[in-house]
Amino acid sequence: MFIVEKEPKSIAAESYRTLRTNIQYSSFDKEYRAIVVTSSDPGEGKSTTAGNLALCLAQGDKKVILVDCDLRKPSIHKKFKISNIVGLSDVIVGKEALENAVHRYNKNMTVLTSGKIPPNPSEMLSSKTMSKLIEHLKEEYDYVILDTPPVQAVTDSQILSTKVDGTILVVRADKTKKDGVQNAISLLKKVNANIIGTVLNGVDTSRNKYYYYYGEK
Repeated sequence: MFIVEKEPKSIAAESYRTLRTNIQYSSFDKEYRAIVVTSSDPGEGKSTTAGNLALCLAQGDKKVILVDCDLRKPSIHKKFKISNIVGLSDVIVGKEALENAVHRYNKNMTVLTSGKIPPNPSEMLSSKTMSKLIEHLKEEYDYVILDTPPVQAVTDSQILSTKVDGTILVVRADKTKKDGVQNAISLLKKVNANIIGTVLNGVDTSRNKYYYYYGEK
């Protein structure tokens, strides 16, 4: 279970609510409705962050869809304990209709798992079909949260960051190296990604572990 559901009064859950508020109110010209969540390296908690953020937005009475765009090492279906027999990859290639692939998690939140792992993830994610799907989801939902692979590992996050309104970079305390963060930001900026913030994950205090948000400088 995710922290915003398991411990709604915790520091971590409150930090996600702060993140939600920042996303909702930090843009005057353009709403951040389709958002990529990524990290510089594996194991930094991007999928957990994406799940908690989606749940928190849904708790704010918004219609949210969480999409597992990690077509190499998907994990959203495991975290939510739902089937991954069909999902995003099946929808992109036209083997399954979107309405048959999604899972209704609660009143306001829907999950689209990765589906079968394809031989050409980058090509699928860069396709016009994927762009059209994101635009369709923005018409159906208030927020579209995309969980994507680490930036330094493959080009998938760079590709998807050009198709959305904003990108959030997850950094793990005491693990993520400074050079890795700088390189990830550089790679995202090369494709003109709109980096809207960074989530510092797993800071260990004497009382709790929490997540903290601060804006991109």
